[in-house]
Amino acid sequence: MSMWCAQPREAQVGILRAMPTSSTLALLRAAHPRQALATAAALAAAATVAGRPLREVALVGGTVLVGQAVLGWADDLADRPRDARHRPEKPLGNESLDPGTAWFAIACAVLLVVPLAVAHGRVAATAYLSLLAVSAIGDRLLHATVLSFVPWVVSFGLYPVFLAHGGWNGAGTSTPPTPLMVGLAAALGLGVHVLLALPGLVHDHEEGERSLPLLLALRTGTPRMLVIASVWTAAAVVAILIAGRTVGLT
Repeated sequence: MSMWCAQPREAQVGILRAMPTSSTLALLRAAHPRQALATAAALAAAATVAGRPLREVALVGGTVLVGQAVLGWADDLADRPRDARHRPEKPLGNESLDPGTAWFAIACAVLLVVPLAVAHGRVAATAYLSLLAVSAIGDRLLHATVLSFVPWVVSFGLYPVFLAHGGWNGAGTSTPPTPLMVGLAAALGLGVHVLLALPGLVHDHEEGERSLPLLLALRTGTPRMLVIASVWTAAAVVAILIAGRTVGLT
């Protein structure tokens, strides 16, 4: 990053122009685009169901999309040595994407996501930026431990806070989310964590990791764990939909 900033402006422009299209595609792949789009769409849909105006729904979707890109790049940077051994299709793992480029993208995305979050209001911004920090730092520190679920449960539990207090142009609301909705969102985070971890459990075991999904799969077997996690996640989604129509978000 410092080397980039030290370059003359003309040199920076030349580097950007010379950057191959494959590097751009690799950067997009490293952002975990499917997960980012799915999360942004789900939060935008939740904002719509909660009765938020269209402009606020778009703001929710855009904020979450940028935030998820940050988390995707941070995750792949943290897993770079591991992916080099087990996931050669990963751009950072196979060195088709330079780590400096990923760090530069993170810096730019953070500079974008902070004002986007602030546009929702002070409390909503605090909730969303906190969940990004919890996700990024917690995943790096707890990924290989039995507490691997904590960042997922906490971050998903903060999503209703973000939605409930959100507004437009920095004017949020003072109405908190219902405890039921926070609890159901946290339960959904646990299910999503297990489902996303299942495909990589063999490699996790080879690396000597002891995440919660791995420990559960060792006891139940991966196929059974897949069924249990799928049922858990589906039940959490259904419960959220029912609670949204009865109790409500706030």
